[in-house]
Amino acid sequence: MVSAPVSSIVVVGGGTAGWMSAAYLAHWLDKTGIRVSLIESDQIGTIGVGEATVPGIHQFLKGLNIRESEFLRATNATFKLGIEFVEWAGAGKSFFHPFAGYGVPLEDRPFHKTWWSQKKQDYEEGLEAFCLCTQLARAGKFALPSFDQDSKLAWYNYAYHFDASLFAKFLREYAEKRGVSRIEGKVERVQLDATTGYISSLHMESGMVISGDLFIDCTGIPALLIGKTLGVGYEDWSHWLPCDSAVAIQTTRVVDPDPFTRSSARTAGWQWHIPLQHRVGNGYVYSSQFIAHDQARQELLGHLAGEPVTDPRLIRFKTGMRDSFWYKNCVSIGLSSGFLEPLESTSISLIQTGIAKLAAFLVNFEINEKHVAEANRLNRLEYERIRDFIILHYKLNGCDGPFWQYVRDMPIPATLEEKIAIFASSGDIKLIEQESFKEESWISMFYGFGREPLGSVEPQLDVDKARSIMAKMKSAIHKGCQHAMSHAEFLRTVE
Repeated sequence: MVSAPVSSIVVVGGGTAGWMSAAYLAHWLDKTGIRVSLIESDQIGTIGVGEATVPGIHQFLKGLNIRESEFLRATNATFKLGIEFVEWAGAGKSFFHPFAGYGVPLEDRPFHKTWWSQKKQDYEEGLEAFCLCTQLARAGKFALPSFDQDSKLAWYNYAYHFDASLFAKFLREYAEKRGVSRIEGKVERVQLDATTGYISSLHMESGMVISGDLFIDCTGIPALLIGKTLGVGYEDWSHWLPCDSAVAIQTTRVVDPDPFTRSSARTAGWQWHIPLQHRVGNGYVYSSQFIAHDQARQELLGHLAGEPVTDPRLIRFKTGMRDSFWYKNCVSIGLSSGFLEPLESTSISLIQTGIAKLAAFLVNFEINEKHVAEANRLNRLEYERIRDFIILHYKLNGCDGPFWQYVRDMPIPATLEEKIAIFASSGDIKLIEQESFKEESWISMFYGFGREPLGSVEPQLDVDKARSIMAKMKSAIHKGCQHAMSHAEFLRTVE
């Protein structure tokens, strides 16, 4: 089969993945005549803990012509400037991964290299002092970035924290207003075409039969269509990412929300803290090989600031990815496609990029095997690049305990070994195709974990000139931070 035309699309599963898919399709397919429907059951819950994002979410909202203020109000969202890592580098230590770089280049040389060359000459100011994004976060402040050519120190990005259930509701309203039909109920049986092996129809418990040309599997970890029906395998990465469980709980908010996510190292994993306008999302991601579920639950409950508003909920998972995220006439979006623990808030981003690959490779609204193969190739690379970046956090950790010793000593992918070796020798970051995290993110990790280039990083400027320029940068960042509103105050100005 060379190609198969698509005139109707069925999304199976709601939640964030399902309604992001449906909303995007409704906007993209407007006036094409292609029908979109979504099947979900009120009896089937969603994981709903993907409540922190990366800056790419802007493109999704902008692409749907959704105003930021409208989104913020509908989802009780807050702003996110990055992630604070507490005690990952050792007891009493913390560092920040900002959505920004550091300083500005000096004589066409990356700033971090100038900084490291000065550090070798006993310069004492930390790299984080040269990032306005980090300084705003540390001060609990927020300001919209400026991309003026004359103000490069104010070049940074931001993302959001939001209520996942409210986000799904918001997108459902958006999609239904644009013609998406929602079908309530459970799928009882999936019918395959005897000749092509394509999904031809879904048989519901109610007796209803739903046909379609393209099916989007948003059924989460069960992967009803792509896994259970079509038999597409799952590549297990738990030998590199051994956390296999999480316990999640929501609490009351007792202080103004921080403009960042917090990740705190615990006995056998890490705890997330995601501040929203009306509450806080908390969870403990851990390896059940190193801590019992009850013990993990108690450890989480012992590190909460507010009062619980939900019961602790256990989530089990296996890190890895589907062998193909697109197979025949089925595309898996969200957890049905793979799972990478939420350490860098990539779950919603992977939903977004999965949808984007579907749109890019459904050329002329036809399923073409060559286009499907390329979409799968790019999807694999994207997952592997994010996987390596997450593994880096564990590999470089400075924590005590059996779990942390295990992940520090474990073998890692060759692609990551090479990146670490290149940085150690030269201070350079090697980026390859489909990198989600750019040079500044890798620099923040190496810096935060106390790693520095072992090879020579020679200064290009004399010491006095370099330090004079750096002092001016630091002063400008300090002034910018002083003039910014608190995060809570900024939220109150949103209309």
